[in-house]
Amino acid sequence: MSLDDLADHIDRQLADADLALARRYPGDRGVRQPLHTVYVPASSYAAGLVAEWRDRALAVLDEHGPDAGSFARAAGLSEEVMAEVYPRMRAKLEREPIEDLRIDFEDGYGTRPDDEEDAAAVSAAVALADSISAGQAAPSHGIRFKSFEAPTRRRGLRTLDLFIGELARRGGLGDGLVLTLPKVTSVDQVSAMVTACEWLESTHGLATGRLGFEVQVETPQAILGADGTAPVARMIHAGAGRVTGLHYGTYDYSASMGIAAEYQSMEHPVADHAKAVMQVAAAGTGVMLSDGSTNVLPVGDAAAVRRGWALHARLVRRSLERGFYHGWDLHPAQLPTRYAATFAFYRDGFESAAARLRDYVGQGDSSYLDEPATAVALAGFVLRGVECGAVDDAEVSEKAGLDRAALARLARRRRP
Repeated sequence: MSLDDLADHIDRQLADADLALARRYPGDRGVRQPLHTVYVPASSYAAGLVAEWRDRALAVLDEHGPDAGSFARAAGLSEEVMAEVYPRMRAKLEREPIEDLRIDFEDGYGTRPDDEEDAAAVSAAVALADSISAGQAAPSHGIRFKSFEAPTRRRGLRTLDLFIGELARRGGLGDGLVLTLPKVTSVDQVSAMVTACEWLESTHGLATGRLGFEVQVETPQAILGADGTAPVARMIHAGAGRVTGLHYGTYDYSASMGIAAEYQSMEHPVADHAKAVMQVAAAGTGVMLSDGSTNVLPVGDAAAVRRGWALHARLVRRSLERGFYHGWDLHPAQLPTRYAATFAFYRDGFESAAARLRDYVGQGDSSYLDEPATAVALAGFVLRGVECGAVDDAEVSEKAGLDRAALARLARRRRP
C-alpha cells in the first residue's frame, strides 16, 4: 500500500467523524453578541421601556457621577481610563441603552390567573411590535416563558404560542427575536423545545428553522447528570442548531447547591465551576455564553449607589476576563457600569492586541510568537470592542492596519 493509498483509506475511515465535527462544531455564528440581557417583568413592560431605562440611567449618572472623575471614584474605576471611556459610555446610553431585552413571564412575573397571563402575553407582543415599528426596540428582544418542568409546562407553552402568534400577526418577528427556556434539567427538555419551535413555525406560517432559543443553566442537573456526564454539552446538540446561547442563572443555581443566600454570587466557586463546564461545552459550537446577574442594586443614598456600582463594575470586568462577554442587568442604574467596565476592558487591551495583529499579518517584528489560534482570539477581541462602541474603526485601521471585514476573516467569523 502506498502512502496515497493509506491516506485515501484513512479519509474513508474518518469521513463520518469529519462530518460530525463540522456539524457539531461549526465555529462562530457570525453575528454580534450583545453585552447584556436586561430582564423586566412582563407586568412592567411597555413599548417605551428602552427610552425609560435610558432616561433613568442618565439621571442616576447625572446625580452620582456627572463627570469622568466623579464617576470613576464612585464606581471604583481608573480615573485615567474613565477620562477616555466616559464620553463613549454616555453616548452609548443615549444611543443604545439596552442591547438585549427579555420580557419575563417566569420568576420576574410569577404565578397568576390564566386569563391574566393570557392578556399579558398578547399585550407584551403588541407593545414589542409597536416599539419595533417605531424604531425604539432593543436590537435583540424576546421573552422568557415558564419552564418545561411538569407543573409549569402547559402554561409556558400557552404564553409562548400567544406571544409568537400576536407578534407574527403584527409583523414584529424580526431578526432580533430571542426565546429563553429556563430551569432546564434534562436533554429531553431541549428536544421538546425543538418540537415546540417546529409546531409554532408550522402553526404561525414561519419559515422552517426561524425560531431559536437560549438554554438557561440554573440547575445542577444541567451540569452533572446521574450518569456522571455533562448534560449541558448534549443539550447544545439536541437543539438541532436552534440553541443560540447558554445563560448562567446565579441565584437558582446557587440555591440548588445549598449556598446560603448571603453568599450566593456570580463569583462563588460553585458558579465558577458551572460556568467552566458551560464554556467547555459551548466551545466551537457557535453557542454564545452569558454570565448571570448581581441582585445588589445601585439604588438608595449615595453610599449605596457607590457600593452597587463598584460591585457591578468589578463583576462585569471579572466575567470579561474569564471569557464571558455577556451578562444580565436588572436595573437602569446598572447600565452605566455595564458599559463603563466593558469599554474599559476593551480600551485597556486594544493597543497591545492591535500591535500584535499588525505584526501577525506581516507588517512588523514582535516580541510575541503568536499562533493562528491566538490571532483568532486577538481579532475576536478587537472586533467585539468595535461592535460595542469601545473602539472605532478608524483606530483599528491606524493601529492594526485592518478594516472590519479583515478582522472578521481573521476571527473566523462565519457569514450569518
